Amino acid sequence: MIEQHQASLGVRPLCECLGEARSSYYRSLKVTVAPQAPPKMRQSARALTEPERQQVLEVLNSERFRDMAPGEVHATLLDESVYFCSERTMYRLLSRQGQTTERRQGMAHHYPRPELLASRPNELWSWDITKLLGPMKWTYFYLYKIMDIFSRFVVGWMVAHRELAALAEDLIAEACLKQGIEPGQLTIHADRGSAMRSQTVGQLLCDLGVTKTHSRPHVSNDNPFSEAAFKTLKYRHDFPDRFGSIEDARMFCRRFFDWYNHQHRHSGIAMLTPASVHTGSSESVLQSRSVTLITGYLNHPERFVRGIPKVKPLPREVWINKPIEKQIDMEKTS
Repeated sequence: MIEQHQASLGVRPLCECLGEARSSYYRSLKVTVAPQAPPKMRQSARALTEPERQQVLEVLNSERFRDMAPGEVHATLLDESVYFCSERTMYRLLSRQGQTTERRQGMAHHYPRPELLASRPNELWSWDITKLLGPMKWTYFYLYKIMDIFSRFVVGWMVAHRELAALAEDLIAEACLKQGIEPGQLTIHADRGSAMRSQTVGQLLCDLGVTKTHSRPHVSNDNPFSEAAFKTLKYRHDFPDRFGSIEDARMFCRRFFDWYNHQHRHSGIAMLTPASVHTGSSESVLQSRSVTLITGYLNHPERFVRGIPKVKPLPREVWINKPIEKQIDMEKTS
């Protein structure tokens, strides 16, 4: 009936008479067809049967072959006059099981976590190299720096045109000579740069009786003291965007390291200068501070509600990666 009226009146007038929207009419014409399941693929007569697939997987995952690649397993079985399937089929079966990753047993490289302690100057040094931008794009100068971990004193530095193990060797030898390092006294820590791991530097340290350690690969906080000193350098208000020449870079670093060693009061060493800690004059400085605080307390005791103020002491030990057990013990005693 509706189709007859549609033919004589049209869809629009008919829908207006019935009070229905045209979209409802057109939607009613759509026939919902149930989705058909995809046709089943007919299995090839050449394919392995399910029991045969399980047998191949059991062989591949057996204790004898589980660390071998499918090609090696296939060749080994052929040498023993055994054939289950092709090498490609072995790969296909392993792929369906998600077992196509590395199957061979490989040695896992576990780099030890460096745990280094310094309880006095010239017991533990850290050295590193950083780039300084030159006058033009893609030009650099290289700043070598050796720092004493306990005192934060920079015992040696130089600026060179390139990063070479021979230059590092000369700098380390000169620093050890100036500081009077005895065999078995010092440990030098560095990251894993080419100059740090070079045979020439390693042989020099062996000849000097100096122990060397390295940071773990891709671990940025295994050499924190050298990185912090470089940050102090590059965040100075007068640090230039580029150096005009290598002499310009050397002059700037000479002023910086003189300030850093003799004027900069470091928060990690009780706001003392690195030079005072390195030379052993820090105790007299701390005693002088204590006398000044006591004098201030005696003049105005009402201003000190907690009694006589105490001077912040110099840390007795400095760690690179303090052992976890020692950290827990210190937290319990504090």
